[in-house]
Amino acid sequence: MNNSRFTAYYQAQKILPDDEWDTFLSAMRQHLPTTFRLAGNRQTARALNSVIQDVHVPTLSNIEFEGQRIQPPAQIPWYPDGLAWHFSVPKKVLRKQPEFKKFHSFLVFETEVGNISRQEGVSMLPPLFLDVEPHHKALVAFIIHLQVMDMCAAPGSKTAQILEALHAQDTATSSSVPTGLLLANDSDHKRTHLLIHQSARLPSPALMVTNLDASNYPVIRIPGSGCNKLDQLLFDRILCDVPCSGDGTMRKNIGIWKSWQPGDGNGLHSLQVRILQRAMKLLKEDGRIVYSTCSLNPIENEAVIAEALNSNPDFELVDVSEKLPALKRRPGITFWTPTVDPTAKTTYESYEAFLGSSLSPTLKSKLSQGHWPPTNVEQLNLHRCIRVYPHLQDTGGFFVAILEKKHTLRNLRSRERKREADNVQIPPQKKPRFDTPEEAPSLLIPNDVECGGGPAPSVLSTTLQEGSDTGKRKSPPSDAVPEKRVDGSFKENPYTLLRQDDPILLSCIERLHLTRDFPCKNILVRNPEGEAARSLYLVNDISKEIIQHNDFRKIRLTSAGTKVMAKQEGGKGTDAQFRVLGEGLPVILPFIHASTIITIDLTSLRTLIESYYPLVSTFDEPYRKQFEDCSTGSHVVKIPPSIIGDTRLVHELVLPIWKSNVSLTLMVDKKTKSALSMRLFGVDIVPKRGGQTTRESLD
Repeated sequence: MNNSRFTAYYQAQKILPDDEWDTFLSAMRQHLPTTFRLAGNRQTARALNSVIQDVHVPTLSNIEFEGQRIQPPAQIPWYPDGLAWHFSVPKKVLRKQPEFKKFHSFLVFETEVGNISRQEGVSMLPPLFLDVEPHHKALVAFIIHLQVMDMCAAPGSKTAQILEALHAQDTATSSSVPTGLLLANDSDHKRTHLLIHQSARLPSPALMVTNLDASNYPVIRIPGSGCNKLDQLLFDRILCDVPCSGDGTMRKNIGIWKSWQPGDGNGLHSLQVRILQRAMKLLKEDGRIVYSTCSLNPIENEAVIAEALNSNPDFELVDVSEKLPALKRRPGITFWTPTVDPTAKTTYESYEAFLGSSLSPTLKSKLSQGHWPPTNVEQLNLHRCIRVYPHLQDTGGFFVAILEKKHTLRNLRSRERKREADNVQIPPQKKPRFDTPEEAPSLLIPNDVECGGGPAPSVLSTTLQEGSDTGKRKSPPSDAVPEKRVDGSFKENPYTLLRQDDPILLSCIERLHLTRDFPCKNILVRNPEGEAARSLYLVNDISKEIIQHNDFRKIRLTSAGTKVMAKQEGGKGTDAQFRVLGEGLPVILPFIHASTIITIDLTSLRTLIESYYPLVSTFDEPYRKQFEDCSTGSHVVKIPPSIIGDTRLVHELVLPIWKSNVSLTLMVDKKTKSALSMRLFGVDIVPKRGGQTTRESLD
């Protein structure tokens, strides 16, 4: 773990006082502690936190292994509500020491079902500085709404944190339908699916995932104040956790020690600037951007912030020194000296000195003026940036900057001009004007947008037509605008609205006993053209408007809302029905008539967990009679807080089941069953068998 280039370069940048350098290098060479946070809804997170504090920490205290005392897990001091933990235990201890082995199994099970997120401690910082609060409503351009965007989101840990903030008031069993939007984006298609998988652990009708280059993110349009007017979607919060050289992660990515050289950061600088500048154009007034990297390099950090601020004087850095007071941090720097020398022995204090050197034109083309501190560097308040070093609090290295769009006189005049323009009558046959030419292409829909929130007749998001086959997507009418291939590499199916009177939807409402408040106008299908629907998705209003009024291929829409119901093939002699999915139940639950939810006890739950298809006759009364009276199909069971022997349930539990003629099935996947079993009974009582394709694994 030595690299002379790394040492020479960062000592020249003076990122630390000389007397801290050895301590810093020593910390960089130490194994990174394991860190995790309690994820999902706050109620479950706090319950699990109590389990760790009251059960696991006492049993892990005062333990020695091979003559060495092992420290128990400890809460990360700066994380809100103590919901994040760290511990440093050798792998052989986790494998051989019984108490730690049991704790490790607990972590694994809860991580697999999404209640725990294994996440680097400093990586948890950016969402905290976004200041997304439960009372905020998400959605662009309207003062009463909050829009949030994660421009480089995969693998999704930070996106999940933002979702948790939006759903902070949800309970362990019931999820809200926010009015706002969390739009998560990543340029790598495969990584977007990892992001979708991570986010599904906290289902939200307000989440959309796109697969785009963040530095050139397109304008998204939504209906405006007039019948023929579409407004640009602007965001209240944008997170730019940009691609970087990652030398702040050297404690876990040891290979960087060998490969690191100064050119890594030089080559990423322009991309990072473009991403941040694009975010600035997508932010609404008084909005906030959080820019972050896991790099120590000022070329990727302060230099990017300085160049972006000078290109857009409407923004300023925010002083967040009073937020997270227990976080040990250092201010941003105002002096750095770039280099193209692979050995980092020669640096240049100014761009002019660099251009005047004897380097070849090829080398001189690798750096721009923006790589150096600007002449007004002292006026940019770069000290408000946050630098986190490994030796300060036993973490990785990290950089965070918080920018806000100022409320300026120029902005006020711009709005006045815009209001004047809005009063101009648009001839019926003309398209609405847009602020810039680049905003107009392919995101426009035909001019016959219905007033009153009706669906647009876009051929790219076609609603089901009158008389169409049930749950099948029809081709557009012959007089529709021909489709244009935007990107042949994008193979995702479009989302299409299901008619409110569709027989599938009406059947689900009846069989699942959904209330009149159920948002049936926001149900989507995503089946290939001509195929019957197999899954139903629920989105909120703003997500629906985006789907209706934008080309799904242009914005490369990978995912929208949450899957709430799926087709369940019936047994012999029975018809197929739709069932509530485990991931969708928290969203659907508020709309299910309470009188139709079956209350059972912990003993009945244990029977459902330890057997795949327990017979109704095996249950005790009065539960046997309840199940016998149920019709065949999808149902919901509720287990109230209770204690039976050593088993203690601290909060209400609600789960989906399937009733066949004579048996029941708990409709959650095996991992969720195992985690639930470990949490309640202290052991995994789920039957073991390989290669299963049974109903309980379909979720």
